[in-house]
Amino acid sequence: MKKKLLSVLLATSMVASLAACGSSETATDTTSSETATEETASESDAAESKTAAEGSASSSELVDGKFAETRHITVEVYDRGNDGGSDPTNNMYTKYIQDQMLEQHNVEVEFVKVPRWTEVDEINNLLAAQSAPDICVTYSYATIQTYADMGGVLDLSSYVNDYKDDLTNLWDWLGESNINWDKDPDTGSIWALEARLANQNRINTFIRKDWLDTLGLEEPTTKEEFYNVLVAFKENADTLLGDDADKMVPYSISYDVGWRAATLIESFMDPDITEKEYYINGFDDRKLTETGTKDAIQLLNTWYNEGLLWDDFAVYSSGDTTEDDMMKAGYVGAFTHNWDYPYRNGEDSIEANLKRLVGEDASYIAIDPFEDSNGTHTKWISGPIDRKIFFPVTNDEPLASLLYLDFISDPETIQYLQIGDEGVTHTVADNGAIQIIAAEGDAIQNSGMNIDYTITCNGLHLTDDDLTTLSLAYSYAEVDPELIIRADEIAKTDTREIGNVQVGAIASETGVGEALSSKRDQVYDTAVSAAADAFESTWETGMADYLASGGQAIIDERTTAWEATYGDATELPQN
Repeated sequence: MKKKLLSVLLATSMVASLAACGSSETATDTTSSETATEETASESDAAESKTAAEGSASSSELVDGKFAETRHITVEVYDRGNDGGSDPTNNMYTKYIQDQMLEQHNVEVEFVKVPRWTEVDEINNLLAAQSAPDICVTYSYATIQTYADMGGVLDLSSYVNDYKDDLTNLWDWLGESNINWDKDPDTGSIWALEARLANQNRINTFIRKDWLDTLGLEEPTTKEEFYNVLVAFKENADTLLGDDADKMVPYSISYDVGWRAATLIESFMDPDITEKEYYINGFDDRKLTETGTKDAIQLLNTWYNEGLLWDDFAVYSSGDTTEDDMMKAGYVGAFTHNWDYPYRNGEDSIEANLKRLVGEDASYIAIDPFEDSNGTHTKWISGPIDRKIFFPVTNDEPLASLLYLDFISDPETIQYLQIGDEGVTHTVADNGAIQIIAAEGDAIQNSGMNIDYTITCNGLHLTDDDLTTLSLAYSYAEVDPELIIRADEIAKTDTREIGNVQVGAIASETGVGEALSSKRDQVYDTAVSAAADAFESTWETGMADYLASGGQAIIDERTTAWEATYGDATELPQN
């Protein structure tokens, strides 16, 4: 049955245009559906019947949590291509997981690496070729929904409920909310489980503290003050960079303007926007169609034409290191990025490189310069969700796969994977805090806090909550803990959480994610870099194309879906 089903899936995928949406930050977090062919629908029904039958089976095949006969599963892991990193499929952490899974559950685990920066494209290819790992991870729910519509994804609803007694760690960690986050309100299907964000921090702006000190400038707290600092950086390039003055970049953003300028864009939005309005325009987390976004981009356009932005920001795509290399070399005055970005990656962090190449006084500090109309600094954060974990229909070991997720969600497992062995990957400070140190060889973590293995958890989560809080600032090798404390506090200032709108699948979102993401980036990039007198026409032309290419249809369907579910309400009901 699976071969027949997936031959249909393969044929359909070849015309579905489901290429990569890019990095995690570019993926559109949406649900979608489309009318299947009669053959696909019947195969899907058969698959659902099989799922229900298997899911209703008891776990009597387990004795003390173990299978009598050894089972084998494959698990996706990101390959980040880190220079000097460890093999993502064969290192200290993979061996720990494999040994423990075999001992606890008699399950052999094989890791399958997927390139991080083209993960959606690769997952599409693997699904279409019937060779996807048993446990898949992606940031793009739209990809999962599209393949689910074609019968290519297992419905996990019966599995997670019928085997609940064997999945206590998974249920304790994810809870009802994250397990049922994507549950279809009409069918009850669960195509993916949402990993949990242990820390919901999102975006910060960073600035060279040593440059401020050299020029006798205060830390900027408003957009106007920030602009004045950028001008000062540019006008004093000779003082700040000497012979490298021509390499000065006062403020850097990348091709992914919607992510990298997120807090600036949000400062132009109404801080009191209703959840209904946010949802209707929120199918793309880059906020292209939100009210106020155009004004933010016009400000960036002004800065660009004044020579305050990186000229070549739109040239280099995801995975390219050019911008990071400029920061490490000391050429960039300020940038906006993930809340802890300059402090990641231990000895290869931007902060550590900056100190080695420029001097011990060189440092980036977090600032909060983009005020909104209320004089606050509203920062939109998602609910406590992260990557989406799903099983392709070719997964013949759903219980073994769920036991893997349960093991990965064990607090002891999370802690070990995040901090490793004392003296190898961490030390214990006098105050008891866990302090991460630079590791070598197969103990190197290719991702911050090893999130590529703790796939149900993103963010520091030790077995003791107080120890977690104490240790957060010490969890970055080669970085002053005070920098982390400051960044954490700013990232948590004036945050507003996005609610979980459950209205069912939005059909108009099916198969358009990659195309719309590409058009969105093009609108942003061309509008920021347009001549000042061409900004208006560039923006309007790009937006018209974006809306005509599917954006407006999604807005209209989301409006209808909200009103059908919540009526005249403009806010989600409170639980």
